[in-house]
Amino acid sequence: MHDPNPTPEASPLPEPQQETGTLPPEAGPLSPEAGTLTRFLAADPDCRVRLAPAVAEAVGADTLEQIVGATLARTGTPVTVTDSPDGLIVAGPHDKVRAWVKQTPDGEEITGLLLEGVPYKPRTRGGPFAESAPWLVYLLLITLWNASTIWTADDRTSWCAGTATLAALFVFVEGRGAPAQQPRLRRRAVQVLALTCLLSACRLPSLPAGHFTPALGIALALLVAGVLLVARARLHRWGTPVSRPLRFPLDGTWYVLQGGGRLTNHHADVPEQRGALDLVALGPHGTRTRPGHDLTAYAAYGRPLHAPCHGQVVSAATTFPDQRPGEIRYEPPYGNHVFLDTGSEIIKMAHLRPGSVTVKPGDVVEEGQLLGEVGNSGNTTEPHLHLHAERDGVGLDLRFTGVRGRFYRGRRIRGDGAKRDAG
Repeated sequence: MHDPNPTPEASPLPEPQQETGTLPPEAGPLSPEAGTLTRFLAADPDCRVRLAPAVAEAVGADTLEQIVGATLARTGTPVTVTDSPDGLIVAGPHDKVRAWVKQTPDGEEITGLLLEGVPYKPRTRGGPFAESAPWLVYLLLITLWNASTIWTADDRTSWCAGTATLAALFVFVEGRGAPAQQPRLRRRAVQVLALTCLLSACRLPSLPAGHFTPALGIALALLVAGVLLVARARLHRWGTPVSRPLRFPLDGTWYVLQGGGRLTNHHADVPEQRGALDLVALGPHGTRTRPGHDLTAYAAYGRPLHAPCHGQVVSAATTFPDQRPGEIRYEPPYGNHVFLDTGSEIIKMAHLRPGSVTVKPGDVVEEGQLLGEVGNSGNTTEPHLHLHAERDGVGLDLRFTGVRGRFYRGRRIRGDGAKRDAG
């Protein structure tokens, strides 16, 4: 799943690269939004301001023109805008980028605009686990090879070297990855192989002692390094916590899919999101209860979201559609969301179900109040809640009442829904 740096209504692009490309074969026919964006990009600067007055007011007319100029410099002119499963594609003779447009019902004005700052590359298809499948295959093959070396070890030293290598692998995979999110069959296959390796200890009494070898030294060094790297990521804190503990906003048991230090949290490179958590609910078969693209198959989808604190709503959205699991159509990264101002920091909750948000900007909410439901809108590949706190553009360490310890990838957190309902 993905939670990039939040992007303003129109965002500046880096210097153009001279790359020749064509539209993706799955590109669809011209949509109303594509037609509107085509007219906007072809217009002169004064006309662009009239076509997108809300955007020009939000970022400034000069900034808007700089962004459009950078886009056209990247793509080259003339450009065509076509709809595709990945979003609107702005393509010229040199390059192409993705875009998002929100317009008035009559199509006369653009009220929201995003132009992606990197070259367009078609995304991987095949569901949320498509990208992780090769990694699991590699892990399975490495485990098989390791099992063969352990079962055929000539002495105890060789057996220890093979076992230490396997342990290092599993320490790193368990700490760096999120095993519970993987389909149960794949996960169980790796676990059975690991157990088979451990059963090889029955050979030890019949094996000679052997001598210390470089292979054993390397294996032990890998094991120690793995433990240290994982421990450092799991114990990491940025040193700037929220002003007071929040109430965990979800009921039941939730799994931290992103959290901790840089090794285990892809938010860490984004300053305001560095302490963010991605939370999913676990069903019988992992994060989803059955294979397929049905959003209701995910245990997290539709689960209620409650206010983690008292605060004022400074931003809220509820009209963005859900993404198809495993695919991301370009749109504002937070999708449907609620942002609360506590007076000390901003608490941001994102990727909510369309139509579920119960508050609007300016509302004052109380701790525990229903805000909406978990969904799959915005920059996300499967239903989950993105949660982070920031102050002056810097991400904060999250703290929750009644929940001790660090919030690292792979940890389970239990919400206090029963207490809330009883109260």
